[in-house]
Amino acid sequence: MSTVSTVNGGISFWYAQEGIPAPREPLPGDTTADVCIVGGGYTGLWTAYYLKKAVPFLNITVLEARFCGYGASGRNGGWLYNGIAGRDRYARLHGHDAAVRLQQAMNDTVGEVVRAAAEEGIDADIHHGGVLEVARTPAQLARLRDHHSVEIAFGETGRVLRGARETAEHVRVAGAVGSTWTPHGARLHPAKLVTGLARAVEALGVTVHESTPVTGIRPKHAVTPYGTVRAPYVLRCTEGYTAGLKGHRRTWLPLNSSMIVTEPLPRSLWDGLGWEGRETLGDMAHAYMYAQRTADDRIALGGRGVPYRYGSAAARVTDTARTGAATVEALHDLLVQFFPGAAGARIDHAWSGVLGVPRDWCATVTLDRSTGLGWAGGYVGSGVATANLAARTLRDLIQQDSGQSGPTELTALPWVGHTSRRWEPEPLRWLGVHTLYRAYRAADRREAAATTAATDRIARSADRIAGRG
Repeated sequence: MSTVSTVNGGISFWYAQEGIPAPREPLPGDTTADVCIVGGGYTGLWTAYYLKKAVPFLNITVLEARFCGYGASGRNGGWLYNGIAGRDRYARLHGHDAAVRLQQAMNDTVGEVVRAAAEEGIDADIHHGGVLEVARTPAQLARLRDHHSVEIAFGETGRVLRGARETAEHVRVAGAVGSTWTPHGARLHPAKLVTGLARAVEALGVTVHESTPVTGIRPKHAVTPYGTVRAPYVLRCTEGYTAGLKGHRRTWLPLNSSMIVTEPLPRSLWDGLGWEGRETLGDMAHAYMYAQRTADDRIALGGRGVPYRYGSAAARVTDTARTGAATVEALHDLLVQFFPGAAGARIDHAWSGVLGVPRDWCATVTLDRSTGLGWAGGYVGSGVATANLAARTLRDLIQQDSGQSGPTELTALPWVGHTSRRWEPEPLRWLGVHTLYRAYRAADRREAAATTAATDRIARSADRIAGRG
């Protein structure tokens, strides 16, 4: 594959296409607020949006180290879907019914993001085509059928299980032997959503300061090089960059994910591929992929490259590095495996970003009523929708704590107040993550060559060690 014309690095294709917005002013000095939000991504901006809509007189300040959407919110694959990290564990801890309520809230969240974007006039190329997950080996097909049954047991509505022929009627993925589809998903343009949301919160009267890294968070204080914001509530909404904050190196692991995007593909090629429903597309591999058909008819596809950098280095907010040639090559190979007709397509851009992974793989949202400190994150790659649910939950928790309302359905969800143990210190953290991902890739290779429907024993062992599920 020639990458001579491929843009490598920068923030993402999404920002290369749209352009980085004009910078907002940094914090001018010490100030006060009713609520200070650290992080200008989906979680922080949605939280500011819903709080300001609910209580217009609140003085809300958002502090962002670079610019709104610099992190995962501007780099992700544009999957707005109903998956949430840790649901199975929450079922074991709090009961099946509690986990069903959490899943139903996530189902509803997809529609809420679509509704709010439309209400605010945010054109984010949203197409509500659902989520299609395919199987390409006997073992993947067995897992897909189990996954389909489990989702239905957790209250999934509208989900459909399809065989090879029916799958091909929707998207012609080479070697696909089955799929499952849910209506609870949509494709979107990540940068258009986050930049539109930033404009919307400013229009509501929220103060947003960019180029303002927070160096320390303590009760009622967010400390920056330019001054300190004092507020009764300080909310940490830094997701994959949390490990870069003092005292949080081992809180959430910053896991790396990489993407490529093709040039716009011709109509003749799309006639062969299908994908007219523009579903978001994933698979049942252990080292899974995710893809979308963009509004301008490209294929954007992502997966794991180098999963983790020693010492949580990826969580430090620095200039964006290039994605390794081996990772770009691997993602291109995956593109061709799924869509052989796209083998000759030019790769226009490659980029990477980090997502937050708790040690028990459980997304959480919390407000410590004794300190006024709150946080949300650990989305493990499903943050486009989960961030919105977390934001509405933080809104309700703050209103409850301040006496403006009582408990709500959202504050009673089982992920509220959940704590995860810290990650192991280095070098155990680095060795563990890299060993696990080598194991998952090995399991995928073994399953591709096997005729059995059993999940490879290497992957089963890796899941137990990782604490997944």
